[in-house]
Amino acid sequence: MIVDITSIKKEKASPLSGMQKQKVTEVVLLACGSFNPITNMHLRMFELARDHLQDTGQYNVVKGIISPVGDAYRKKGLIEASHRLEMARLATANSDWIKVDDWESLQAEWLETAKVVRHHYEELHAEDHNKDDVDTVHHGKKRRVDENHSEISRHQERRDGPKLMLLCGADVLESFAVPNLWKQEDIAEIVGCHGLVCITRSGSDPYKFIHQSDDLWQHHRNIHVVHEWITNEISATHVRRALRRGYSVRYLLPENVIDYIQERRLYSAESEQKNADIILAPLQRYTSASSSS
Repeated sequence: MIVDITSIKKEKASPLSGMQKQKVTEVVLLACGSFNPITNMHLRMFELARDHLQDTGQYNVVKGIISPVGDAYRKKGLIEASHRLEMARLATANSDWIKVDDWESLQAEWLETAKVVRHHYEELHAEDHNKDDVDTVHHGKKRRVDENHSEISRHQERRDGPKLMLLCGADVLESFAVPNLWKQEDIAEIVGCHGLVCITRSGSDPYKFIHQSDDLWQHHRNIHVVHEWITNEISATHVRRALRRGYSVRYLLPENVIDYIQERRLYSAESEQKNADIILAPLQRYTSASSSS
């Protein structure tokens, strides 16, 4: 008697073939910050976040965006955005998925992170919509979209597209509790509507912080905490201190970034005092708003 092994394998696999495959959502990671200067740890955060999200089987990370803050942020020691942008571009020159965006840094005024997230979300879905139009043209079936379609259908369309998540370190997460640094509605928008990927660091406990915050706990399913088992406590503040004291920062920053800094003598005792007597932009804005009200 001849047994058809192929048919047996198909019969065994048939129950699985009827199961619906888990939907995989495309994700774009956005990191906002000073990047003063960009370090290897900034780049490492993207790799950690991508591994974590893709290991869940629910996400496929397709792009990373670095968005340096503008000069109007007025943080102590913050050098010109043009230099920080160029260093970020040098650092990501060999990456096939992490890119640098200059929109935030070119704004005349400081922008809340929520507005930056909103901008990139709109850009992302505009690109996705244009891509869909091109694809449908190639198939000879270009869709006709009613300009007056409802808000509900528009939001549904966006939920089906790529997801934007804010990537940050545990220090940024904990800064949500600093008075007048963040607006509560901005936190709700970022975490509730988009999502947050938080990389742990030594001495931090993101889980405890989220648990103790009613606002964050409300959206805790949208917060992905990534534990960094290979601890790497590179701090841009410590890097700047080493640079102005003439110490080596090799292996803390990409080599081409170190060359750029040294050629232009960017970090010194004088540069560290920049904005020293100026109140940080968000503190100035929100403190003034609360006192006037």
